[in-house]
Amino acid sequence: MKEGIKNEGQNLSITFISLLMALLLLTAVTISTRAQTKKEYQSAKATAPQEMGWMQGFPPPDSLLLSAADGSFFTFPKMRYSVCHMRQFLPTTNVGRANKPKASLNYALDKKINNISFKPWDADTTMSWEQSLWENYTDGILIVHEGKVVYERYFGCLNETGKHAAMSVTKSFTGTLAAMLVAEGRLDPTAKVSRIIPELERSAFGDATVRQVMNMTTSLQYSEDYANPQAQIWTYAKASNPLPKPKDYEGPDGTFAYLQTLKKDKERSHGDAFAYKTPNADALGWIVSRATGKSVDQLLSDEIWTKLGVEQSAYYQVDSKGMPSTGGGLTLGLRDMARFGQLMLNEGRSNGQQIIPEEAVADIREGGSPEKFAKSDHPRLKGWSYKDLWWITHNENGAYAARGVHGQTIYIDPRADMVIVRFASHPVAANAANDPISLPSYQAVADYLMDKK
Repeated sequence: MKEGIKNEGQNLSITFISLLMALLLLTAVTISTRAQTKKEYQSAKATAPQEMGWMQGFPPPDSLLLSAADGSFFTFPKMRYSVCHMRQFLPTTNVGRANKPKASLNYALDKKINNISFKPWDADTTMSWEQSLWENYTDGILIVHEGKVVYERYFGCLNETGKHAAMSVTKSFTGTLAAMLVAEGRLDPTAKVSRIIPELERSAFGDATVRQVMNMTTSLQYSEDYANPQAQIWTYAKASNPLPKPKDYEGPDGTFAYLQTLKKDKERSHGDAFAYKTPNADALGWIVSRATGKSVDQLLSDEIWTKLGVEQSAYYQVDSKGMPSTGGGLTLGLRDMARFGQLMLNEGRSNGQQIIPEEAVADIREGGSPEKFAKSDHPRLKGWSYKDLWWITHNENGAYAARGVHGQTIYIDPRADMVIVRFASHPVAANAANDPISLPSYQAVADYLMDKK
């Protein structure tokens, strides 16, 4: 993050900053990435939680104690422990699974994947898949090919029974729920947001369409520039903080209250351009809840989690009003995230059941406008687009992805019949810090798997 994050003029404690990172979980934009990547960080092996000793002891000594109260739990390298233990620090709400046997995963592990080599962007030498996992601070990674698990590894704080913060991958779950409702005729994508949520009529969202929210082409006067003490991100952080507000606090209380205060960007209209801004995902969470009469945690449970045969329940972090953070608060297990990715690859079918309408998956895979995407600040993602809160590559394999800060990924490659899911705790938040390694490595694995046929 930028050095300006420490500016005392922001009148925010470290607690607010850290809770912002955990609740809103930043974004997938390239905030000061060049400056951050020049900094030297301790290696993934050196910062493994087992090596650092975080939270060990009953109680842990002060030197090993992490806390949400003082903001220490989500700073690097301490976050390498907390990403697997968010419920230990913050209030949450459960996403229940069905009380029935889990859907089995078929295995055909391929150790040769470790030796796949590729050339990272702008690099002069090649790197192996095994090396890339350490370079990107991977906590867990699983690859499914032709319906079988061909690779599964755990590092750091994670094991096969653990859970990990998905961060902005959460957005794609929210977008999928919205796409499902549209396909089923339960949500009109052309409707103005104010028709569904009258409380947002006077906000920037009021005259935007549901589709514009789903595609993040709304016009919002909203900045996540951490160096600017007047940026809207700080008001967002205070409003969404689940801890009690200071006695002199007079701002909005809760995410929904904050969304009502947002104004339109006077320099652009709704639909003009893609701009990655987390409030869209929280607004969409509100929209799908109002449309169905269910909170997002209950909706995800009812529509997907109880039908997919997952191994574990999941959970959302919540704001001061107990509302799920639909822009970045989901925590779940690696294998269950793989099941969800495979569900998308299978056009919404799993275990003989059509869980997500085919039309919804097709809508996501079609992608949005590359021209509108090109107006955003993602210079290394040329030709990509964004739709239904998913990232669409438009490459020859038709790959698309859910992406979250610090390296969280669901990468779906239809042509290769492959799903890669990854949890990570990279010291730099923005995906631009690990994309130069991650994206070519994913393509290299896809090429290898297709060549095996």
